[in-house]
Amino acid sequence: MADYLPPSLLEACVVVGAPKEKLQEVYQAFKSTGTQEHLLLEPEVLHVLEPPFVSKPQSEWDQLRSHGKKARSIRRRRRQRLPAATTSSQGEDEAEGTESENISVPKDIDLMALPQLCFPGGLLVTTERKEEQFHFLVFTDVFGNKSHGVVMQCYRPIWEWTSFYKKGAESSHLAKLFSAYSFCVISKYPYFNVLKDCLSCLLIQLRTCRHSDLEEKVKAFAAKLTLVPVPPPGQLHLMFNLHPLNITLPSREDKHSPAVDFDLHLPFLCFRPQQLLQVLSCLLQEQRVVFFSADWSTLTLVSESFLFFLQPLSWQQPYVPVLARGMLDFLMAPTAFIMGCHLSHYAEVAAETDDLIMVNIDNGTVSTSLSDTVDTPDIPPAAARCFIQRCQSLQLHFDVSQCHQASCTDINEQREQRRVWKLNLHHNIQIITLELIVNIFRDVSSHLNYEHRVFHSDEFLKSREPSDQLFYKKVLETHTFHSFLKDRLNQKMDAFARMELSTRSEIHTTRTMVEGARRPTMQEFQAREKSSIPENKLSKRLGMSLPNLGDAHAISARRCTMPTQHIPVPALIVPPKPVKVFKLPDFPAFHTFLSVQAYYFELIQQLGKAVFSAQNENSALLARFYYLRGLINTLCSRRLDALSDFQSLCKSDTTIFPTQLVSCLVDSLKNEERQQAQKRPELKRLLFSVKTDNEKPLVEQDNVVKKFKLPCKRLDKDEFVRCIQEWGIVKDVVTIHRLFDALSDDQPKRVSPDLFRDFYTYWKETESTAQDVYLPSEVIEHLDGSECVYKLSCCVKTSHGVGKLAMTQKRLFLLTEGRASFLEITKFRNIQEVRTASSPFLLVRIPSLRIQTSGPLELFEANLKAEAELWCLMVKEMWAGRRMADQHKDPQYMTQALTNALLMDAVVGCVHTQKSISAASKLAYFDEFQHEMLMIVPNTLKHRINPSQELPEPETVHALLYTPGQLSNNDSKGDTNPKLWVALGRGRVVVYDAASWSMLQHRIQVGDAQVNCMMGLIQKQVWIGSQDSIIYIIDTNSMFCNKQLTDHRHEVTGLVVDTDDQHSSQQVFSCSYDGTILQWDSSSLTVKRQFSLRCDSLLSLQIQNGFLWCHCGDSIVELKKNGTTQKRVEFPSGPQSTVSSFSSFVVIPERGQLWTGCADSSELCLWNTNDLKQPLSRVSLPISAGVTCMLRVKDQIWLGCCGRSVVGSQRSQVVVVDPESLMVSKVMQAHSDKIQSLCSAEDRYVLSGSACREGKIAIWKVE
Repeated sequence: MADYLPPSLLEACVVVGAPKEKLQEVYQAFKSTGTQEHLLLEPEVLHVLEPPFVSKPQSEWDQLRSHGKKARSIRRRRRQRLPAATTSSQGEDEAEGTESENISVPKDIDLMALPQLCFPGGLLVTTERKEEQFHFLVFTDVFGNKSHGVVMQCYRPIWEWTSFYKKGAESSHLAKLFSAYSFCVISKYPYFNVLKDCLSCLLIQLRTCRHSDLEEKVKAFAAKLTLVPVPPPGQLHLMFNLHPLNITLPSREDKHSPAVDFDLHLPFLCFRPQQLLQVLSCLLQEQRVVFFSADWSTLTLVSESFLFFLQPLSWQQPYVPVLARGMLDFLMAPTAFIMGCHLSHYAEVAAETDDLIMVNIDNGTVSTSLSDTVDTPDIPPAAARCFIQRCQSLQLHFDVSQCHQASCTDINEQREQRRVWKLNLHHNIQIITLELIVNIFRDVSSHLNYEHRVFHSDEFLKSREPSDQLFYKKVLETHTFHSFLKDRLNQKMDAFARMELSTRSEIHTTRTMVEGARRPTMQEFQAREKSSIPENKLSKRLGMSLPNLGDAHAISARRCTMPTQHIPVPALIVPPKPVKVFKLPDFPAFHTFLSVQAYYFELIQQLGKAVFSAQNENSALLARFYYLRGLINTLCSRRLDALSDFQSLCKSDTTIFPTQLVSCLVDSLKNEERQQAQKRPELKRLLFSVKTDNEKPLVEQDNVVKKFKLPCKRLDKDEFVRCIQEWGIVKDVVTIHRLFDALSDDQPKRVSPDLFRDFYTYWKETESTAQDVYLPSEVIEHLDGSECVYKLSCCVKTSHGVGKLAMTQKRLFLLTEGRASFLEITKFRNIQEVRTASSPFLLVRIPSLRIQTSGPLELFEANLKAEAELWCLMVKEMWAGRRMADQHKDPQYMTQALTNALLMDAVVGCVHTQKSISAASKLAYFDEFQHEMLMIVPNTLKHRINPSQELPEPETVHALLYTPGQLSNNDSKGDTNPKLWVALGRGRVVVYDAASWSMLQHRIQVGDAQVNCMMGLIQKQVWIGSQDSIIYIIDTNSMFCNKQLTDHRHEVTGLVVDTDDQHSSQQVFSCSYDGTILQWDSSSLTVKRQFSLRCDSLLSLQIQNGFLWCHCGDSIVELKKNGTTQKRVEFPSGPQSTVSSFSSFVVIPERGQLWTGCADSSELCLWNTNDLKQPLSRVSLPISAGVTCMLRVKDQIWLGCCGRSVVGSQRSQVVVVDPESLMVSKVMQAHSDKIQSLCSAEDRYVLSGSACREGKIAIWKVE
């Protein structure tokens, strides 16, 4: 278990100095000669102090925490024989010295190099006492795990204890000689300032301590630090008193970030922003970087700061921030590295090494070992300008902020003021540096294929400014960037991902919604035109694209780049989250087992009080208190209490749940403890969950990052699908199959690698050509901001003059010859006929495209020659897609038609035979099948959306939830728009902005099982019931699921909130398949009442007029809130009854009506709630085979009905019933698969979701 316990503040304490035999020799020589030269001695490890410092009966302590890791030994180097004059005095100490030949060493800590690092400049023996000095170390093992050390050097007189060798015959004239000692405190966490403060407190004791008592003093000091737990990630800091200081131990901001307990603003004091950017650029490119300073302590702090500025990119190369004087050979390593040297070695290193980036911290310069300038590519200028401007707003000097305040008379008060100031400054620095990294790598996500883990590096480089491409090319080749890519492909939701998502521009959001080919929108054209400077030279490609080359002001040859090239710099106001400081009890005076246990028990009591006070206030803070109490209970062998605390994390914050520790705790339970746990429901569930998780096969996370490669062999259909999906132009499998048919040769059907390469090349060249096209501003004014030019012909003769025919996703227009002007030919919805024709020219006839429209230009004809048939195919497909989109109120039809048209263009461009048009026609899906898909859609249908648009195949819409927006919102960061929550398969939830129906979150993962139900609460929460028996809770502000309710034993089938409850916290009821019903307090997330309903299966739950109505399959049961059964509706028995179970029901209490539907019956039954023996009436549903779901909206009942099966498809209808007249008022054709879910949006709209054959959502207007 010890391996999984978070380590305490102290991992080990090491004392380093010269051996006393050597010091005695030096002292005797000094007395004899009287020389006063400073001597350099070889340092050695004198003492290693590591936990545990108290012993306990072995039966318990061995299982709990032998923070003692398995010890190994390091043998001291054999000392040189002392001169004969000292032999006698040495011999008396031989027995004592022999016992200390082997020194116990903690696991994972290598002490071989530690003496040199504790004395990087050498161990000095001086004739005068020097001031104490501190410096900082970082140790990295072969697996990349880091430990951190803080070293205090102090000088002690040699005569203090060498005089005892004379057995009391001390000289009356003692020589003054001082030797340096180092006290190194090692921790797993970078708590540099905290450990420095602790050593400063120890220093007070050491100044008056006899040498014979030194080890005991240091041991008592180390023992106290082992009692300090490390706080979990979040906003809870710990404070402890180590006389005379109150020391605050900060926590990590989140589990992905390191703790920041060093002066993060030091680099800003040492360097100008331009030099900071130079160093960061070198680190991003993994150069060989060496920091220099005359102060050893500065080296590690500045190096650590720069590595923190790179977050979330993690340095993957050797890292030695302090090199001792005997380690300079490390600088000859051929690989990239970060190292630190004393400034006195600057000239030597510069002369003997090549291609080093030499950073002089003391004078703030950056140079190379070959020259005074750095020749590496700079960070992109747009991101650099934003960073420099942000730096000007930093308040870097504490004294300036304190000018208006009274002087502090208490040191701890002054330290607290400085801590708060530093906390705010560090927060601002973190935001500024994170923004820099986001601006540099913002568009990486646009070139990732998450399903196939592919990064399109070539396309990413082409999208960069030409002047920035060398920088990005070098960065993309580094191990650091490769690790960053793994996190992005794993969709890690860290600070980078959150900032990148929250700062996306409207242009970027629009682009990510368009599948397939990337084209610049008119909005991008306008933004680029405002920010670009007209240049005299025009690209050759641009010259071939536009008919008007004379208007230089309307054209720019600059490449269409991503939005990071123009970065606005608004005010950056992100206040830090409030921090809670929890004070630990005073350390025990004596470090015995009983006193340590008393300390832990007192700490548990204080944490219990903190838990009680935070119960209904702050769930995140409550989780941290539970975590700490669980950790301390573990240390006290109170396993059941520890498991109970950790189980409580599920209801407060699952992100800090210690999975491995809990598993070890469960495994270590004794039989009697396990029996007690089975009697406690929450622990019984936890034990079952741990057992289930342990039985699951271990699945390693896929960390592969692929680079798209063109195939080298003939492709069958499956391989072709994989290649196209990795490429990223099309995800839909059905469309890829049609493309395969278009490109494949005779039986057996395969696609040759040469043809695939031609297809890929043509597609990319078309994309690249579109990126270089700039339209005149007079043309842009006539187009919508989201429109893109997808097809542009060569200059041709038309019935309305000479020009170029252009196609966007909405219309066709003509760029006329001469002065470029805009002539709209038609919008696709206004087309009446499209066909190819021929126009006479001299003695021949030229193929042409003829379009009949209902607009101002009734007839348009263009002599497109060889391109006429291709344009005819593309325009027909776009026209058919537009008709389908308008008819079905589904904009995705138009998107799919555009993809088909572009694929046609690429097929014709790569198939250089007479069969090219025939091959391309296989992609004309909508033009061919629009009549087969003809469906009468009522005006009630307003819109359709496809929640599976990011997936290769559609998925079933299992549940829908609408959460209303807020007219006024006090939280400035909150989103006031209403939202639509969509539950797809395998625990995937998609969120839409219900005002614009645009996707906000394409994936929120809640387990891996199917979602059965969802419910919204006023506390900005969404509760989700899953088949894995867990209720997941999503915070609607952060869009993150960090709470779970695990009290159910079977799949959760229903959630309902009691809107009649007048209490401040809403009462929630949940039910599970086994008939269990739980009543929850939504604020404390505790179960107030539990009861069971005797039934075979409990499928859903409603609350009406203070009564619970339960759908039990073959019956409907009314219950009181205490679980007492009131009424029960069952199927009437009889031989003619063919109905097996109810599928859904609706209660209208004011009418005394209960409406029930069945999946295998075309009748709707009406029951009187006062007499449930027989149905009061029956309503026949036309052309319906059964009811799948029901919903009451205003005074109407909306039904999702299955249509009678047609060969190859199953149509479904939305039926509206009037409960007053008992008549069907509307029957609306809805989906091409059965309806799985219905949802009401404030009684103004009804949303219906279909099964996986279609997987779409229809939005209906309630009239």
